[in-house]
Amino acid sequence: MLRVLLPAGILTGGVLFAAWLVLNPTQLDEASPEIVPVAVRVMEVRSEPTKLFVESQGKVQAARTVNLSTPVAGTVAWISPKLEAGGYVVEDEPLLRLDSSDYEIALARSEAALEQAVAEELHARSEYERLRELGERRLASESQIQNAERLANVTAARINEIETQLRQARIDLERTEVRAPFDAIVQSRQVELGQYANRAQNIAVMYGADEVEVRLPLAIRQLGYLDVPLDFRGELDRRVAPVVRLEGLYGGQQHVWFGRMVRTEATIDPDSNTVQSIVRVTQPQESEKNAIPLPIGLFVEASISGREIDDIIALPRAVIRNNNQVLVVDAENKMYYREVEIFRFEEERVLISGGLAPGEIVCISPIQAVVNGMTVQPVREMI
Repeated sequence: MLRVLLPAGILTGGVLFAAWLVLNPTQLDEASPEIVPVAVRVMEVRSEPTKLFVESQGKVQAARTVNLSTPVAGTVAWISPKLEAGGYVVEDEPLLRLDSSDYEIALARSEAALEQAVAEELHARSEYERLRELGERRLASESQIQNAERLANVTAARINEIETQLRQARIDLERTEVRAPFDAIVQSRQVELGQYANRAQNIAVMYGADEVEVRLPLAIRQLGYLDVPLDFRGELDRRVAPVVRLEGLYGGQQHVWFGRMVRTEATIDPDSNTVQSIVRVTQPQESEKNAIPLPIGLFVEASISGREIDDIIALPRAVIRNNNQVLVVDAENKMYYREVEIFRFEEERVLISGGLAPGEIVCISPIQAVVNGMTVQPVREMI
């Protein structure tokens, strides 16, 4: 009996308790759901002077290049050991000598001819003076005096001619030695020892060691960001030439050089609508420790210092949404879209010229779902 009554009692008690719970439900007070504002990073808008920079890139090239040639003809008798590809030579340093035997002989002949002409001129002048004295005593005819004067003038002119030939012979002899026109790096050499070189034959290609240049393409609109007169011609004065920072990978490391933009080329590229600007870099001297010369042919990134603009708003580039809008947070922590006037996009920032006032708060968080008027929890960051 106990085995039957105990389960039946438990079952009956459970049914009765369930029925009581159904008949006496717990009453809960109604409450609206709590909305938690989204936390966003914000910053205060500031209007201040801003320095503009123009970015570009290009390759380094020689500022001066010369095809060195022989001014006279002759057999190559000596070549400087520095006249090799990569060699460094200083201004007026001997680089090559030609066999000068023919030019020494020509010089000796000119000197001998000059001595002969001087002797003949002295004799002719003396004879003319003698006949003129005789003519005063009526012992010489007028025709004899005139012939003597003509001969004296001819011999004097002959001296001038031979002196010119003598100067040319000396110049030709000096030109058998070819010297460096300026401090230079040898790019290549085209002659060998014992080779006959004709007049004006190229013997080497050299480029200046003191300066190099970089051609940087600039879009037409970028010229307006530089503090240079658009009507200038020739080269800019160093006092107004913009400073240019160049950076390139050389020897497995990033190196920085500084130069100045000295001029722009005269034509605009019709395909890219760009103008080529020329940046000149002065190479370091040998006395400068740990200074690396800017190698010709190196690809470099350039940043040109431009003009300074007053009262412009600079913000991180990520604040721009839908091409020309930003998110503004008002005093009630509500966020709205606002259209702005964009002056210029840069790599990491955007310059805004209108649509925002100093002191306003803008959102810089990359949130996706945004509804006009939504409440947010701003977290301030410094610009």
